[in-house]
Amino acid sequence: MTKRRKFTPEFKREAVALTHEPGVSCRQVALDIGVDPNVLTRWRREMKDAPGKTFTGSGTPRDEEVAQLKRELARAKKERDFLREAATFFAKESS
Repeated sequence: MTKRRKFTPEFKREAVALTHEPGVSCRQVALDIGVDPNVLTRWRREMKDAPGKTFTGSGTPRDEEVAQLKRELARAKKERDFLREAATFFAKESS
């Protein structure tokens, strides 16, 4: 089984731009750059449907939000642990 290849957004945009050249077919461009013709056709369709929002990243906004919330939780736990240790230290000192 082969490992799935990942292409940069810039590569995808350039590949789609090559398909707009006169006298060049989408299949020919795909074979020249080493991509399956169906993949290049899908990239072209995605870029046509939403030109500004294509190839932005592999994660969904929900995944990004979950990652941000996990970072915030980790920071809050560190602060809580630090304050707990400080309170214990000062409680021992005042006794």
